Amino acid sequence: MRPIKCVLVGDGAVGKTSLLISYTTNSFPQDYIPTVFDNYSTTIVLPEGATGPDQESQIFKLNLWDTAGQEEYDRLRPLSYPQTDIFLVCFSVVERSSLRNVTDKWYPEIRENCSSGNPELLRRLGRRPILLVGTKTDLRDQEEEEIPGVKSPSAEYISPEEAQQVAEHCGFMGYVECSAAMQIGVREVFEAAVRACVYEPQRLLNEENKKDQKQKQFLAAREQEQQQRQFETAREQEQQKQTKLPKKKGSSNKIPSKNNIGPVPKSNSPTSSQQAQQVSQFGTAASGSVGSPKQQRQASSKIHRSKKSPNCVIL
Repeated sequence: MRPIKCVLVGDGAVGKTSLLISYTTNSFPQDYIPTVFDNYSTTIVLPEGATGPDQESQIFKLNLWDTAGQEEYDRLRPLSYPQTDIFLVCFSVVERSSLRNVTDKWYPEIRENCSSGNPELLRRLGRRPILLVGTKTDLRDQEEEEIPGVKSPSAEYISPEEAQQVAEHCGFMGYVECSAAMQIGVREVFEAAVRACVYEPQRLLNEENKKDQKQKQFLAAREQEQQQRQFETAREQEQQKQTKLPKKKGSSNKIPSKNNIGPVPKSNSPTSSQQAQQVSQFGTAASGSVGSPKQQRQASSKIHRSKKSPNCVIL
């Protein structure tokens, strides 16, 4: 894995250099020397379970870039921003102006001069690879002597809750605080920086994917429910139309019983009595009538045809 580039920015004298020296040498510098640019290289070990229950310990190499916060370096400072993996925007928890400059100066400067980071993380969640760091917490936490009638300076100090709100408002990856003088929270700052640029983006995207999946399932279920309601409504309307249709005259939906059966319609075929009458007539014409031989032959042919008819009975 390539080294992780970590750049520290913030107002002058907020403790950026002291934080780096305290982390790399385990000692706190006594004299303040304004920084122009300086680089530090070190390794960091994330302990087992630092990023997840099944995560083994891992070693990372850090390239730490210290920058000057003074205005005279405003044009030179952005030259160190390209290819940065994680920014540490530092402010002093006992200097409120340094926190205001986080939103007024440092975040806009990073946003305008650095396009690095996870594009998908920025597009979907609006997050940038920036970690907000509060320094000098020992000055805020130490007990102040209260003088009657004099306002305690601790009232102007910045609480962790207020700093966290600023980080969320700007879309930072999180907020951590430390005291370089007391060696409190120093190591945790850089562990959080590694997690913020290596593990946190993927974790946040996975959570977002789960939310999207649940949202899709919810919308699909709601659409199916709407379709079912529309189907039931259409069926009820159709049933109402069927009940309102007028009945035809003389029509009845009742099944006729044996007692209600009407007269059997007359058949066009001749009855047995009619057939007998026809045969009698033909027989009389053939036997008893006196006529010309032509008439006798016609009568005989009629009798002959009647014998071929299946409906005729010959007596």
